[in-house]
Amino acid sequence: MWWFQQGLSFLPVALVVWSAASFVFSYITAIVLHHVDPLVPYISDTGTIPPERCLFGIMLNISAFLGMATMYVRYKQVHALNPDKSRIIRLNKLGLTLGWMSCFGLCIIANFQKCILYYIHVVGACLTFGVGAIYMLVQTVLSYLMQPEVHSKDIFWIRLTALLWCCASIVSMFVSSVVLYSGLYGTNLVQKLHWEPQEQGYTAHIISTVSEWSLAFSFLSFFLTYIRDFQKISLRAVASLHGQTLYNSPQHFVSDEQTLLIAGSI
Repeated sequence: MWWFQQGLSFLPVALVVWSAASFVFSYITAIVLHHVDPLVPYISDTGTIPPERCLFGIMLNISAFLGMATMYVRYKQVHALNPDKSRIIRLNKLGLTLGWMSCFGLCIIANFQKCILYYIHVVGACLTFGVGAIYMLVQTVLSYLMQPEVHSKDIFWIRLTALLWCCASIVSMFVSSVVLYSGLYGTNLVQKLHWEPQEQGYTAHIISTVSEWSLAFSFLSFFLTYIRDFQKISLRAVASLHGQTLYNSPQHFVSDEQTLLIAGSI
């Protein structure tokens, strides 16, 4: 059995590989068609013009689904390992909520392009990477609370490193973007897809784009740390039938429902 066939380790692997491929394929397509400059464009710029826009949207929507599945499995795993620790259970529920918000933001990024609906696109980016960074923080704290009983200290330090990398990229991108779009270097820069090195604002633009790529891959790198954990977990669905048809409920099942309603439970 290959390492990615053990447990559910294929989920974080698929999430990372597919998401990275969505960035790379869109970038290659945009470069070949001369829609963006080869030297580090914004990731969003590589998904602005058809046909790469279609590819970008479809692939990121699938990434969002894989992200939700990965985060749910992580939630179930932490809950199963710590059934009696209330603080960990609360943090775990918070982490799942934040993670799914981040995935929703990824759907917004995929379907609302930067050059068309800029402010909605920015909201999606804030949800994906801003809320996503908080999700990483929660998972790092959980890793700290669960060591050394559940796993070694090494995984905590690796996740902390990925979190710090992500935070440094966020700060760098935020500062450079504020400088770039402050109005000092002209207006309507959101629509600008081609830059020349001699133009004013080019340095701020490059710092911003490099920071964005760094942010994206720091975010993906965090999920690589789930692979070893997911090798030790599997999920299965159990069908519980209340009758042999889909039309009439057995009498005892109806009685149970009536008892619950009388007791005030729904």
